[in-house]
Amino acid sequence: MTILASPNHTHAQPEPVIVPRAELERDPHGTFRRYRPLVPFIRSDDGVFILLRAADLQSLVSDPRTRQVETEFAALRGVTSGPLFAFLQGSMLLSNDEAHRRRRAPMSRTFAFRIVSELRPRISSVAEDILDERRGDGTMNLLADFAAAIPARTISSILGLPEADIPRFTDWVYRMARSLSSTWVPEETPAIEEATRQLTAYVSDLLDERRRVPRDDFLSQFTATVDRQGQLSPSEALMQVVTIALAGSDTTRAALAIQVALLLAHREQWEAVCRDESLIPGAVAEALRYEPSVGSFPRFTLVEIDLGGHVLPAQALVSFSTMSAMRDPALYEDADQFNIRRTDHPRWHLVFGGGVHRCLGEALARMELEEGLRALTRRLPHLRTEGWPQIEASGGIRRIAEMPVFW
Repeated sequence: MTILASPNHTHAQPEPVIVPRAELERDPHGTFRRYRPLVPFIRSDDGVFILLRAADLQSLVSDPRTRQVETEFAALRGVTSGPLFAFLQGSMLLSNDEAHRRRRAPMSRTFAFRIVSELRPRISSVAEDILDERRGDGTMNLLADFAAAIPARTISSILGLPEADIPRFTDWVYRMARSLSSTWVPEETPAIEEATRQLTAYVSDLLDERRRVPRDDFLSQFTATVDRQGQLSPSEALMQVVTIALAGSDTTRAALAIQVALLLAHREQWEAVCRDESLIPGAVAEALRYEPSVGSFPRFTLVEIDLGGHVLPAQALVSFSTMSAMRDPALYEDADQFNIRRTDHPRWHLVFGGGVHRCLGEALARMELEEGLRALTRRLPHLRTEGWPQIEASGGIRRIAEMPVFW
C-alpha cells in the first residue's frame, strides 16, 4: 500500500510519494514502473529517496551538488562503530575528494584495461575447467558451483591467495556484502560484523607476510608502493584491499547466474548465443541492464535539488536506482523486453555507475561474464533449469537464490 504524505501548504513543491520498504522489495520493477512516469523520485519509509529516471541519474551522478555517501547508510542501520564501520569509513567506495583520490589511485593502475586484459585466457581456462570437471554429473548448482567460482578464483589469483583459502575467504565476502544491500536488516548486523572482522584480519596478515617475504604479485607490489609513497595509512591500505576482495566477488557471482537464468528463460536467445559467439558481449550488456546485480548506488545531497518542481532536500540519502533507470522508456526502446540484439545501450553502461566513482573493475567484470557465458554455450548448449530463481533486493548488491541446472 502506498502512503502519500500530507500536503504542506507552505511550499509550492509537492510532497514526495512515500513507499513502504516491504512493498518496494516485494515488487521493485512494478513499483518503479508505476511511479517513474509520475515523479522523478519516491521516498521509502526508512527515509531514503530513490531516483527513478535515467536522465536524472545520468546528470546527477557527477553533479557537485551531491557527493558519495560515506557512513550515513550504516548509521541508518545503527552501525556507528566497530569493524564494519571502520571498513566503510576507510574504503574508497564510500569516500570523497582527496581521500577518494588517494585511496583509488594505487588500485586504478592494477585494474587498468591493458593489465586486466591479460587475465582473459586464465578466466576462460578456469570456466572451462569447472565445466569439464562437472560435465559427467549432468547437474550442478549454477550459482555455487560455477558462477561463484569464476570471480573467486580470479580475485584470488590477483591477490595471490592460496587456493585452499578460497572457500572461507569468499564466505566472509558474501556475508560482508549484505551491508551493501537494500535488504540489510539489523538482525544480520552481528554476522556481518564478524565476517568483516575475520576478513580484515586475514587480509592484514597477508599484507604483513608480503612485507616480510615479497613475491612477484599484486599484493607485494601494492605494499611496496604504498609504503614507499606514504600516501595511505596502514589502515587505509588494508581497507582498499578488502574493498577489492568485496567488489570483485559477490556482484559478478550474482550477475553471471542472472544472465544465464535470463537466457534460459528466453530459449531462442540462448540458442542464438550458442550458434553465434559474437552475440556474447550484447547478451552480457543486456542482462546487466534488464536484471542488474547492482540495483542502485548511493549519493548524498549537499543542497536542495529541483527536478521539475519536485525537490530533493539537502542532506538527504539518495539511492540512484539503476534498476529503474535501465527500464526507463526514455532511454531504451521496449525497455521491459529482454533483447540481446539491442543497439540502444548508452556508451557508458549505467550499471557501473559514473563520474569519479565509476566501477574500477568494469573491464574485469565484463570479461568474467563473457568468458563464463562462452564456456557454458560451448560445453553445455543443452543446459536447462526449472523455473525462475528468486532475486532479492531493490537496491545495492542484489542476491540470487540457488539455481539448479541440468543437461
